[in-house]
Amino acid sequence: MHSCRLSPLQRFLLVFLGAMLLAAGVLLYQVHHFLHTAPEHPGTPLVVRISPGMSFSAIAALLESKGIVVDRTRFALLGRFMNKAGSVRAGEFTLHTGWTPMQVLEELGRGRDILYPLTIPEGLTWWQTADLVQASGLGTRQGFARIVSDRDFLARWHIPGDNAEGYLFPETYLFPRVAITTPGNTPTEQDLAIANHLLAMFREKTKELFPPDMSPEAIRDILTLASLVEKETSRDDERARIAGVYANRLRKNMRLQCDPTIIYGIGPDFDGNLTRKHLRDRSNPYNTYMHPGLPPGPICSPGLASIKAALHPESHTYLYFVARGDGSHAFSRTLREHNQYVRTYQLHR
Repeated sequence: MHSCRLSPLQRFLLVFLGAMLLAAGVLLYQVHHFLHTAPEHPGTPLVVRISPGMSFSAIAALLESKGIVVDRTRFALLGRFMNKAGSVRAGEFTLHTGWTPMQVLEELGRGRDILYPLTIPEGLTWWQTADLVQASGLGTRQGFARIVSDRDFLARWHIPGDNAEGYLFPETYLFPRVAITTPGNTPTEQDLAIANHLLAMFREKTKELFPPDMSPEAIRDILTLASLVEKETSRDDERARIAGVYANRLRKNMRLQCDPTIIYGIGPDFDGNLTRKHLRDRSNPYNTYMHPGLPPGPICSPGLASIKAALHPESHTYLYFVARGDGSHAFSRTLREHNQYVRTYQLHR
């Protein structure tokens, strides 16, 4: 019998081949894991803004910083391998940390050539926002209205209450114009995309404001107070002071007596004339002349300045304020002083 002995060169080649096969197996596993694994489960929707002229490598780095992909280098290589690197348009996207890299890439490549602005000003109610969606031609009033009061939609965004009032963040958004073929009040995909985008923007803009352990109900209370501030003043130098007035009244168990809450409770049919009958209407749950504490929920979607004011009310002893007629307010500590300001700035006017 002849013993089979390998030469040193043959042994080296076998070891080298084994190492190469092992490395290839590890690489294939890493590639498979990257392609089929999302950064988080169940994940979070996030708004991402792609600037004009942004390279795909820069886009990959941005997505990694947002936690939407875990490896910028591999995502950039995936985009080039799939021939998608040059097809990403500029604009805002609602992406998700629960998506795989392929899902993210497909969403980025689903863009259209022309985007149209949708501007949501501060202080609009949800039905006024629905009117804007309809007027823009980007969606439908009825479809948007159904979505923002849909229980599954609200649960997905951790919103307590009957609708998304207060969370439809005021901002200018960019959307493609699509053909609306859904009849009646059935929401279209575009209605859902718009609603999701507004909620994702709210989360993006406020993520540094609310502590991670703050409950959805506590956040809604802050938004409720912020919505009162938004409706009472457009002056940044007064927001925290007005928030302080309401905070003082709440501490003293005084009625807030905020006219905009009554108007909100009347709803879209309000004709612009607030009467004594409205002020005495106990059936209106938003009547803060009749009912103590905060109203049942926000009365509009406040801007960032009003949200910050509600989180950090000014510390003072004011309990009243009245409009001067020039956009500013006169603040007072006593009812006697307040009544004097009312005579000066409203009754005489």
